[in-house]
Amino acid sequence: MPLDLSHPDRLSATAAAQAIAAGALSAEQLVQACLERIREVEPQVQAWQALDEAHALAQARARDADRAEGRPLGPLHGVPVGLKDIIDTADMPTEDGTVLHAGRTPARDAAVVAQLRAAGAVILGKTVTTELATYTPGKTRNPHDPARSPGGSSSGSAAAVAAGMVPLAVGTQTNASVVRPAAYCGVFGFKPSFGLISRHGILKCAPSLDTVGVFARCVEDIALLVEPLTGHDENDATTRPRARIPFVRTAAEAPPLRPRLAFVKTPVWERTEAGTREAFAELVQALGADCDELALPDSLSEAWDWHRTIMEAELAWHLDAEYQRGREQLSDLLCQQLARGREVTALAYQRALARVPRLVEGFGDIFDRYDALIAPAVAGTAPPLQGTGDPAFGTLWSLCGMPALAMPMMHGEDGLPLGLQLVGRRDDDARLLRTARWLQQRLAE
Repeated sequence: MPLDLSHPDRLSATAAAQAIAAGALSAEQLVQACLERIREVEPQVQAWQALDEAHALAQARARDADRAEGRPLGPLHGVPVGLKDIIDTADMPTEDGTVLHAGRTPARDAAVVAQLRAAGAVILGKTVTTELATYTPGKTRNPHDPARSPGGSSSGSAAAVAAGMVPLAVGTQTNASVVRPAAYCGVFGFKPSFGLISRHGILKCAPSLDTVGVFARCVEDIALLVEPLTGHDENDATTRPRARIPFVRTAAEAPPLRPRLAFVKTPVWERTEAGTREAFAELVQALGADCDELALPDSLSEAWDWHRTIMEAELAWHLDAEYQRGREQLSDLLCQQLARGREVTALAYQRALARVPRLVEGFGDIFDRYDALIAPAVAGTAPPLQGTGDPAFGTLWSLCGMPALAMPMMHGEDGLPLGLQLVGRRDDDARLLRTARWLQQRLAE
């Protein structure tokens, strides 16, 4: 079937990149279509913090000129991408969701921005983040219901993709800041393994946990965006030299063996809403012999305390300048977090850090038996605007540094998106995306 180019903004990133490479679509046409969509829905959704239409179109025309002149094309050539407004960009402001950083324009791009530009992407603009990437909401609303939260902290990134304003967006996760907004907004949100993508040039919240993540409308697009972002960066010691992971090829392959899945409730299952429990019961029943229910050890309940200790101690250190200089302009919620972090003892912090390797090792036997774990991404559908929702369902996987993918596979009783979370073995990210595509096909049977 020929590709429908009448509405370029509705194309997947993969289809758009292929059409641009073939000369059937220009980058300028694609960016212009996205800008028109933004004009249509942005007043309601409010996903963007910084957007300069002229600059976006200038980038697109430059990409078209590169193609016309026969220069090599990257995998994202001409494809627009939104960036969470804690990711440094030298050509537009990065204000970190706080008035304390209003007007801040960095001197150079973050590592992921440099990689995006090298891959041919058009940096469309900066998407709204919560305050300093923590819990206090920004202006963004859920595209499915403006009275509901889009989640946080990567709220604008998820909402912009869900509303059709941009095919791809980048965010970050320290607790559940990718999977939660993806689940609430009904898009795919991928938090890769810890250390897979450089954080250099991105606001430091809790570097022992901070992870760059991505949003898209399909698994193929997640793979397309992640592949050029991975690699070693000497400015981020958590990354390491490794061969380039073939995300696109692996995600498109059929699994060599039929995947085995395990549904895990985790120790925070009691926080789920009734509709969520019913939806997962139906899901497990539909998967039949392909999915076992697996009980995790009760001892794992301590992991949430370890995560909080590490996160709040590191937040207190890395946001100390903001706390000292302008705490009266920070939210009460953030001030309380920072105050708690300042009280964490060195012994408690080091003990929590020391638990993580053993925790990850403990999942080894599980991933020897199962290709991926299924767990809730959120407690239920999107809550009211006043909050960003319960992050507890991303905590364990963030602490362990495991890859996690929010998949928009279900709806709640109110008709709003209800995402499941697929979790894989640490550093086995491409296999997780391949399993996710299989799961989609399996549930479509």
